[in-house]
Amino acid sequence: MRGTVRKISIPRRLVADLMHASVGVPFVSLTRPVNVRQLAEARAQAANPPGWAAILVKAFALVAREQPVLRTLCVKWPRPAFYELPRSVAMVAIARQVDGEHCVLPQRITAPDEIPLDVVDALIRRAKEAPIDEVPAFRKMLKITRLPLPFRRLLWAIGLGFGRHRAKYFGSFGVTSVAAYGPGELHALSPGPFVLSYGVVSSGQSLEIVLRWDHRVTDAAPMARALARLEQVLNAEIAAEIRSTGHQSEPKQVRAVGS
Repeated sequence: MRGTVRKISIPRRLVADLMHASVGVPFVSLTRPVNVRQLAEARAQAANPPGWAAILVKAFALVAREQPVLRTLCVKWPRPAFYELPRSVAMVAIARQVDGEHCVLPQRITAPDEIPLDVVDALIRRAKEAPIDEVPAFRKMLKITRLPLPFRRLLWAIGLGFGRHRAKYFGSFGVTSVAAYGPGELHALSPGPFVLSYGVVSSGQSLEIVLRWDHRVTDAAPMARALARLEQVLNAEIAAEIRSTGHQSEPKQVRAVGS
């Protein structure tokens, strides 16, 4: 059967580069329903409730502040080693369109545990709504993706190989979801070391969370403890922050990050 040859678009080229970088990462997954009753009640009472992506970004960073393994990368250069970061760097998957084609682009948020939740939420919303060229993280990633393959492979290798570069360009953990389109588990791939995905809140006020991690960095027992602690943080620190700021009439003005 004779088919049609089509050029690989920039959005699909980006995904291909990401999958190439993810090859060989020994991912292990843990899925757990997390009770979010107190958090859901706080969101229901808020005038401008933050999105779930912002909530999980800050909550995971708060847990990582206590558990350094969640801020640990596996790097190759100058020799294979673990690289522990002083702060978390989140990469949030944002659904956008580039040249009329749907794609996913990463928005970087540095040290989300150190900034107000409404600011984290505003940064994510801006990444969803602002023109592509006005989001620094998007602009840099697409600029690299337009380069010829050998140059892209070299830049990705450098970015992933050294701890400082890896944290800057790929973060210490990622957050993604397809909850906007209904329930379902998403087992996403990435260069690692941690990827958090979530579903929809059930009628019993539980949230299905999938945590994937690089098995070279840690084992299942610490990750199970991390999810248990995440549940506590969601219903305590995060819920309390939403209650304390939920009646603000206007969101705070934020400055773009990632430049």
